[in-house]
Amino acid sequence: MIELADVLAARERVAETTRHTPLSYSHAVSAQTGAEVHLKLENTQRTGSFKIRGATNRIGTLSEAQLAGGVVTASAGNHAQGVALAASRLGVDATVVMPEDAPVSKVTATRNYGAEVVLHGADYDEAATRAREIETTEGRYYLPAFNDPAVMAGQGTIGLEVLEDLPGVDTVVLPVGGGGLIAGVATAIKGWAPDTRVIGVQAAGAAAGVESFAAGERVTWDSVDTIADGIATRSVGERPFPVITERVDEMVTVSDDQIALAITVALEREKTLVEGAGVAGLAALLVGAFEYGDGETIVPVLCGGNIDLNTLSTVILRGMIATGRYLRIRTVLPDRPGALEGLISTIAASDANVYAIRHDRSSRDVSMNAAELEIDVETRDHDHVETLLEALEGAGYEVERLTPPTADR
Repeated sequence: MIELADVLAARERVAETTRHTPLSYSHAVSAQTGAEVHLKLENTQRTGSFKIRGATNRIGTLSEAQLAGGVVTASAGNHAQGVALAASRLGVDATVVMPEDAPVSKVTATRNYGAEVVLHGADYDEAATRAREIETTEGRYYLPAFNDPAVMAGQGTIGLEVLEDLPGVDTVVLPVGGGGLIAGVATAIKGWAPDTRVIGVQAAGAAAGVESFAAGERVTWDSVDTIADGIATRSVGERPFPVITERVDEMVTVSDDQIALAITVALEREKTLVEGAGVAGLAALLVGAFEYGDGETIVPVLCGGNIDLNTLSTVILRGMIATGRYLRIRTVLPDRPGALEGLISTIAASDANVYAIRHDRSSRDVSMNAAELEIDVETRDHDHVETLLEALEGAGYEVERLTPPTADR
């Protein structure tokens, strides 16, 4: 078990390498939720993630002999960059093993910070197995991503900053993968302000930690599936788990669609870029995954901003669908002049904007004198979507909706 004193000591070690990141009041999210919401912008941290805190603290505790032998670690991306930068600042040789499908942006950034990158395995756990092999064969010091007291203490310095900037905070909400972040922050929070709630959030496709919390013992999944690659772990770490069970108040899940929605809210309303893992806490707040009172002071920690651009484009599209601002429909028209013009006129009369049209005369599912169309339409909100669909049906068009409605519609 780490204690508040460990986090306080870590703050001294990381002070020169890390930034005290901003705590920004969100007018938009506060108005939407009825809470007083302050966003901890750890996505603006050096390397774009909180991970540099734990990596810096652990490397700062190593002996000269350990530093001389170099370090090795495994990471989906953010810990990799933190280790690479922290090691380079101390002149320590670093090797990082990353999953084969790790985002290209994170792989490139890790190499640019000076580490050797080895791509291995389908996920973090397989990458970690390979890193342990390198530890043995090359005599390097293995620097865990989360399963280490010094790493947890380093991450916990975020909690100290939140309490310093907002002493009356009621609830702090954090993403959970291996558990190092929430274990460290919960230690800081409960050490200084024991009445403050600490809530952990996992992606539904990688929620072994939520199951473990409920069961009171660690549960390991065979595989995980989520867009939030930074928290895509099969289990919570052995060392963070007892800290979590003692100091965390609640654990909840959010879906990938809810994560995508939160990313778009952060982009559009807060003008800040957050990756899937980093926005899980905000997603949980937006969808009411945990209970809170009107006027409650809540701090979602936006713990990382290193999202791959290909992933971002997909996420934005899914977020637009979730908010009713993007609709894809399929219909069949007679293959004759003017048929398409009539359909487009109906869409325009509903104040919707056609984004793309795919016109297929060769489909076997339609008659020889007809054509199948798929149309992408930009809309304002869910009510506008329903108005458009009703207008098309009223004009005699048989329309199949290809983008799903939200769960409450």
